[in-house]
Amino acid sequence: MDDFGKVAVLMGGDSNERAVSLLSGDAVFHALNRLGINAEAFDPSFRNIEDIKSYDRVFIALHGRGGEDGSMQAFLKSKNVAYTGSDSLSSAIAMDKLKTKLLWRALNIATPDFLQVTEKTSYADIVNLIGSPFFIKPSNEGSSIGIDKIKNEQQYKEAFLKTSKIDPNVIVEKFVDGEEFTVGIVNGKFLPVIKIKPTNEFYDYEAKYLKDDTQYICPSGIEKNKEALIAQEALEAFKSIGCSSWGRVDFMMDKKNDHYFIEVNTSPGMTSHSLVPMAAKEMGTNFDQLVLEILKTANVK
Repeated sequence: MDDFGKVAVLMGGDSNERAVSLLSGDAVFHALNRLGINAEAFDPSFRNIEDIKSYDRVFIALHGRGGEDGSMQAFLKSKNVAYTGSDSLSSAIAMDKLKTKLLWRALNIATPDFLQVTEKTSYADIVNLIGSPFFIKPSNEGSSIGIDKIKNEQQYKEAFLKTSKIDPNVIVEKFVDGEEFTVGIVNGKFLPVIKIKPTNEFYDYEAKYLKDDTQYICPSGIEKNKEALIAQEALEAFKSIGCSSWGRVDFMMDKKNDHYFIEVNTSPGMTSHSLVPMAAKEMGTNFDQLVLEILKTANVK
């Protein structure tokens, strides 16, 4: 096996996704130990981040702001420390749903219609532009935090107040009536597509992390050639914002079988409910092997 030196598993942090990050980091840490790799858990909320210089490689298992938005990546680069995941610029773009969608729109990559909204944007204007119902989202947040499906004006007003406290940049997105899917990407290759079937109205935080009745279907049920084409498009959408190493691209498919890319996740979950490990397992790669493959992508970006 390669000599990876001393590896820090960055986990926890102080974002809204701290709890999930601790679960991901713990799973990665134990996998590295089983592989005989010298790994240590590193929570930047309790350690001096300057200590990271004593490690040879960093496995980033942080989710959300401070770990997925490019700031940690920029810091690690400044210290010349190798790390997993995308570089600082592409991480920042992927974290910002508005920037991602503007870039995709410019490149003719299919994504649902969207609009940045402020307290001055009326419900009627939104409905005229993208229809009803629609989703409201904080532009810079992950794990479906702050996302609501809006069906009337009162809902919109309440949701806007809540979402704008999470992030001053708020977007609304056209509702795609169909099914949700995700494509894992590791080291320039796409994994089998997973279909997500929540019992909740949509795949929200509760369905992702707290409920055990969300169904994950792999193989996805999409016709094989079509799935391969969509997965290849997902890889191109991932690369279009400069992403590398590993990640995940989510998409929706409507009743006409047209697909629309929703967002890119540059530090996906590695928990018992997580999708990238599930897709890797479908192609015969167990969790420890997956962690090793991701660690091999760590370099100074």
